[in-house]
Amino acid sequence: MLISTKGRYALRILVDMAEHQSEGYITLQEVAGRQDISEKYLESIVRELVKGGIVSGQRGKGGGYRLCRPPEKIKVGDILRCTEGSLAPVACLMEGSVPCARTARCRTLEFWKGLDEAIRRYTDGYTIADMMQSGGDGDDYII
Repeated sequence: MLISTKGRYALRILVDMAEHQSEGYITLQEVAGRQDISEKYLESIVRELVKGGIVSGQRGKGGGYRLCRPPEKIKVGDILRCTEGSLAPVACLMEGSVPCARTARCRTLEFWKGLDEAIRRYTDGYTIADMMQSGGDGDDYII
């Protein structure tokens, strides 16, 4: 599994928004400037985060985006599933996949199930608030 730029940037955007949430609605221009990410690319990412119920937006003067929940309630797993789709390590474990004809005699399935569970447990056990606690001043992220 390889997390795309979209998923990695989504995490950066949300940490940034969480760190500046006391300012109310935050414009994408502000986030783009702090994170050195194209505003146009941010728009496409934030659109998915809005659909996923992670952020909400308001148009007009004083508008922008803000978190729908406190940072400690926003799981990294939810964000990555929103931007990446499934985090399953193999196709047969993806939600809605057609059952594999070899499932009954697959010698590798238990390994893949274990890896899938470890990924879910780790990503769902880590929040935006946890990310805010690590690192330096908050405006310099390494991808």
